[in-house]
Amino acid sequence: MKNAAKIFGILAILITGAFVSGCKSAPPLTQADAQAMIQAKYDQMPPQPFTIVLNDLGMRQGISDKYWEGVKKYPNGYWGDFKLTDLGKKQLKLSDGSDVIKWRPDGPNDLRYAYSMSTVALNHLKARDLGDVQDVGSTKVVSYYEDVVLTGVPDALSMIAHNPGNELSTHRQATFVLDNGAWKLQSIE
Repeated sequence: MKNAAKIFGILAILITGAFVSGCKSAPPLTQADAQAMIQAKYDQMPPQPFTIVLNDLGMRQGISDKYWEGVKKYPNGYWGDFKLTDLGKKQLKLSDGSDVIKWRPDGPNDLRYAYSMSTVALNHLKARDLGDVQDVGSTKVVSYYEDVVLTGVPDALSMIAHNPGNELSTHRQATFVLDNGAWKLQSIE
């Protein structure tokens, strides 16, 4: 009986060892690997313009920097039409396809009014400041910041893009799945 118990114990150990050695554990997913996959995804996407939201300060900066000039002032004193200068046309596109900004706030002190336009320069997004890689079920998840890149945008226009109302950075989360023994980017939210 003692021998049978020993044989059974040895068999159990051998079977468990064979089972464990046959199961491969998932490779680690490092922050650097996750960032490389996210950035590769961004780099594969077509480059995009950045939408600049103008508030009153941005409107005044654009006049000072000679991106547009006033062409019509309305009787109420706070509406106006502003035509893109040649410099402005080289750097910006208006959403309506024209070259005239129709500035129409609700009142002289309307701080909520904003006007949107896009840069001519096209760029890819950039991933930065990845958090720790977390296990969520059979997936791995990492939080990070997605930044707009303003390469090719003149400094003066970049300053306008940094005014309130513009979103230059967005908090995102990427999910990775194991595919044929390697981690693969599944989604970005």
